Amino acid sequence: MTLVLEQLLNGLQFGVMLFLLAAGLTLIFGIMGVINLAHGSLYMVGAYASAFVAAQTGSVWLALLGGLAAAAIIGMVMELVVLRRLYARDHLDQVLATFALILIFNQSVTLLFGRQPLFVSVPPALNGSVQLLPGLTYPVYRLAIIAVGLLVALGLYLLINRTRIGMLVRAGATHREMVRALGVDIRLLYTAVFGLGALLAGLAGLMAGPILAVQVGMGEQILIMTFVVVVIGGVGSIRGAFFGALIVGLVDTSLRAFMPGLLRQVMAGPEADALGAGLASMGIYLLMAIVLLVRPKGLFPAHV
Repeated sequence: MTLVLEQLLNGLQFGVMLFLLAAGLTLIFGIMGVINLAHGSLYMVGAYASAFVAAQTGSVWLALLGGLAAAAIIGMVMELVVLRRLYARDHLDQVLATFALILIFNQSVTLLFGRQPLFVSVPPALNGSVQLLPGLTYPVYRLAIIAVGLLVALGLYLLINRTRIGMLVRAGATHREMVRALGVDIRLLYTAVFGLGALLAGLAGLMAGPILAVQVGMGEQILIMTFVVVVIGGVGSIRGAFFGALIVGLVDTSLRAFMPGLLRQVMAGPEADALGAGLASMGIYLLMAIVLLVRPKGLFPAHV
């Protein structure tokens, strides 16, 4: 029972990380209609910038600000210089341009930091573990990630549904020309939305730093799973991104933790481990296929 609860917490922690990426991605695609393959590169930028500032200053708060600022600023520059020219273009042009950005980002980071991974220490205040239940201790840092992810989800909900900015964002997603006709600078709105999405990706990257190695190409590894979250939740839906991310995080973590053990009951250990790892890797894609068969527009379509 303790192992099950621990893996559920791991799945929740992974899910909120995916949500931070998926929320920005679904906002950008749902409102701006842009397929941004370089979204994962902003995740990498946040991780590298935070790791660099932490190494230079030793300050957790400066590392946090540095990672967020770098991701947001580079994201807005990317929107102004490249993506603004692609809004009226075909999706294939957007895919090719943003794929080129991935190569540029990866090579730039390699030139600046080299190919060796950077390892980031957990902030001292969040080091150690806490006992949640008898026999169940869990790292404080992972609990902090869960708390931050849930607070961001609440903040995004309030921003989108309870503020004038959110009203403009929702209107811009469905009635773009009407919003422009009412005197709203739609280009400034797009830049702000892209900056917000980039900031969320950077936040996910800097929080992942102490858990995973900060390395070139880390954004592409998680980007595919983020697209799965967006498809399952529904394109353009923050609520869909939240629940889709939690579902994907829990399913992926549970399959990787328990599938090999279940298969060992019916076959030899090495074969069970190999087959279990393969089935666990396929699990979220099978889940996506099932969701699309039942609800082709995702679980929570079209509502930002």
